[in-house]
Amino acid sequence: MITRFAPSPTGPLHLGHAFSALCAFDMVQAAGGTFLLRIEDIDQSRAKPEWEQQIYDDLAWLGLSWPLPVLRQSDNLATYKDGLNRLADLGLLYPCSCTRQDIKQAASAPQEGAPMFGPDGLIYPGTCRGREFSERKENDALRLDMTKTVTFLEQGELVYYETGGGTRQEIRLDTARLPETVGDIVLARRDMGTSYHLSVVLDDAAQEITHVVRGADLAEATQIHVLLQHLLGLPTPEYHHHRLIRDDAGKRLAKRDDARAIAKYRAEGATPADIRTMVGL
Repeated sequence: MITRFAPSPTGPLHLGHAFSALCAFDMVQAAGGTFLLRIEDIDQSRAKPEWEQQIYDDLAWLGLSWPLPVLRQSDNLATYKDGLNRLADLGLLYPCSCTRQDIKQAASAPQEGAPMFGPDGLIYPGTCRGREFSERKENDALRLDMTKTVTFLEQGELVYYETGGGTRQEIRLDTARLPETVGDIVLARRDMGTSYHLSVVLDDAAQEITHVVRGADLAEATQIHVLLQHLLGLPTPEYHHHRLIRDDAGKRLAKRDDARAIAKYRAEGATPADIRTMVGL
């Protein structure tokens, strides 16, 4: 078993991060496997060296350890570019110049009906779908043409295994519905050269991850990742989506919740055992 914890250095780690990291670490320790740390810093506009260092400090304080060197996504951009080129060679990518506001307006136009949301947010209405990959301009994003992708697939279903419910379950994805339920997702953002979905799939393959342990908020995105793994000829790990740590109002914790930051609890004299108790471990 090889698993990983992959935080972004864009703010302090909070109790939700602690729970996810500890779940992955405990699972792999019980199996005699390997726990890896990955720094997901493709968003260089928000990533800060001090936040990255605090990740190392907080996780070490919790009692976690990992082999070096740590994979940092900002050092791996050539791998993502290669993945994009492979998908482009299959004829599955097209450039998109739409802004978020453009998409919101087009999706809410009277003839389109009520906007639909998928695992990547508002489903793209297809404004730029007719453009060729060769027409890409410097500031264009790259989208996966989901209709062409479904036609390209040799099978009607994709399969992966989920253990987050306590038992190992086989999950079958009906690929025919992906154009309407997921849409043409972005695989390269104009300011990053990649996207979360593409980079996480390629990184998991590069690190030979066998089990992905992460929050239930990412469960719906798994269909995107399994699809990309299939298109790129990569292995599909097993997935374990755990419960989320929420605040007193029932809202999922976010980076802005500094009051729940691990560093704050450390400064107030809490112990790693206290943190485990707070998150139900």
